[in-house]
Amino acid sequence: MSAHKSVRVDARQAGVRVEEVLDRLAATGDREVCAAAEELVRVLMDFYGAGLARIVAGIGEAPLSELLDDELVASLLALHDLHPEDLDARIARALASAREPAEVLGFDEATGTLRLRSAPGGGCGCSSVEAGAGPSRAVEDALACFAPEVITVEMAPAEDPAPVLLQIGTRPQTPSRAL
Repeated sequence: MSAHKSVRVDARQAGVRVEEVLDRLAATGDREVCAAAEELVRVLMDFYGAGLARIVAGIGEAPLSELLDDELVASLLALHDLHPEDLDARIARALASAREPAEVLGFDEATGTLRLRSAPGGGCGCSSVEAGAGPSRAVEDALACFAPEVITVEMAPAEDPAPVLLQIGTRPQTPSRAL
């Protein structure tokens, strides 16, 4: 009897590795091999997706909800369109897991582009993401796991809080100050 070895699998890295293998096969120029490899990936996806759907149906939503914070489980559920949360909830979950405050400005389904505004940072007035900079790797990785529909992320600069208006006036004259 063999013991199951727990291996940490990164969903984003696994996807990158699949793409790299398919790219290597495409570089050979053999179209039949490329077509067969792509078909193999589709068949395996369908196979594992069907099995995962049976598991989800069998355990129900209550036990499943305990697993939704796990990036690998969330990624598989989203990939196979089995995730019980809608896209907005999954984006919020991804941003919470990345621990970088950001405001969602909108999502364009046609392009897969998510627009975020970086939230103001600490007391220095700077934001966690510099204006014009892209999202952090933590945000990208979390979105890849929880919301794979998001293809690109555009960052808008943080809104500066409204300046506090300091009222300056003249002091009333007192007899001791009168000239």
